[in-house]
Amino acid sequence: MIGTLLNIATVLAGGTLGLLFGSRLPDRLRKTVIAGLGLFTLAYGLYNFLKTQNPLIVLGSLLIGALLGEWWKIEEGLQNIGKWLESRFNSKQADGPESDLSALTEPSPGSRFAPSRDFVRGFLTASLVFCVGPITILGSIQDGLNGDYSLLAIKSVLDGFAALAFASTLGVGVLFSVIVILFFQGGISLLAAQLSAVVTPAMMAEMTAVGGVLLLGIAISSLLEIKPIRVGNFLPSLAIAPLVVAFLAFLGVK
Repeated sequence: MIGTLLNIATVLAGGTLGLLFGSRLPDRLRKTVIAGLGLFTLAYGLYNFLKTQNPLIVLGSLLIGALLGEWWKIEEGLQNIGKWLESRFNSKQADGPESDLSALTEPSPGSRFAPSRDFVRGFLTASLVFCVGPITILGSIQDGLNGDYSLLAIKSVLDGFAALAFASTLGVGVLFSVIVILFFQGGISLLAAQLSAVVTPAMMAEMTAVGGVLLLGIAISSLLEIKPIRVGNFLPSLAIAPLVVAFLAFLGVK
């Protein structure tokens, strides 16, 4: 859990700096930084997808995961969590004078996002970017098995800089993504001993490839804003991929 706690600390630190000083950054610079993160996420997602040993497994996992995600309305649930957190946060701010923090969360002039949508977008984007990826899974397993949090330390540095850029543009919702990091990443660490006995290298390869596709979706939808995609509804694909590999192995299919 040390790696997860470190990750939470860097996200909070980076996000807070983004809120405090992000308004001083020119809007053009902030947009360029987000675009740069989007391009990197796009390239990193493609890099991870290329690790697949069977693209059909990735495709099947995505389709099954999408059906489950739409059935369970995962993205809608994440948005509702974000709206609930925002209402709690705003209700506390409403009891006293308007703070500098609330002013920093106001959208920039000409922004096409309302405050509520900004909060949800920041929470959802940061949660997915920080929790979807092979480093999260591999790092959490290593941390849980033998206390080696080196991978999560690297991820923490990257997430801290990303949180600074996200918070300066998307607002305070980015900070609340640490809740998802705690439960998702910390949960994997706590279950690492059990997972290590089940997950094979082939399963990890396909899970990594699926994560890469989800990162591509995040880049296209939330960061580069090319096309809206309900990426959250694809999250079950991460669990489906290793199950498909195990099923094919049981049938003797390579």
